[in-house]
Amino acid sequence: MIEFTVNGERRSLDASPDTPLLWAIRDHLQLTGTKFGCGIAACGACTVHLDGNAVRSCQIPLSSVQGSHVTTIEGLHTREAQAVRAAWVEHQVPQCGYCQSGQIMSASALLKSNPKPSDGDIDAFMAGNICRCGTYPRIRAAIHEAAHALAKEA
Repeated sequence: MIEFTVNGERRSLDASPDTPLLWAIRDHLQLTGTKFGCGIAACGACTVHLDGNAVRSCQIPLSSVQGSHVTTIEGLHTREAQAVRAAWVEHQVPQCGYCQSGQIMSASALLKSNPKPSDGDIDAFMAGNICRCGTYPRIRAAIHEAAHALAKEA
């Protein structure tokens, strides 16, 4: 049994220890907001927060999350996430939407660690999140907007 916390709820899974966290989240816990994109941690569609850090869940074996805290898009309720979601709508970021949960997970983690990111900071942090629709300029603008909104709140 692997025991860990998902979105604030303690969970126990009887699954193979080498099962990727992505499949434990999707298949065993039925949380389908985290997407499969590439399976090699290159696209960012499977991004979740593991103990507060943005990670690619397709490459994390379930055994390594024993005792950890995992947050998926369904459980992301931080002030950074709220600001990011509002900016995403304002800047009409999504097109097909497939990559958006991973983009939002990464953008929220960025703003948590760097409340005033430059364009270079955003580009570097978000580089592992691929958007096949090419909405990168809107993603960058939305992150700046979210940072601005968070600064006004403080």
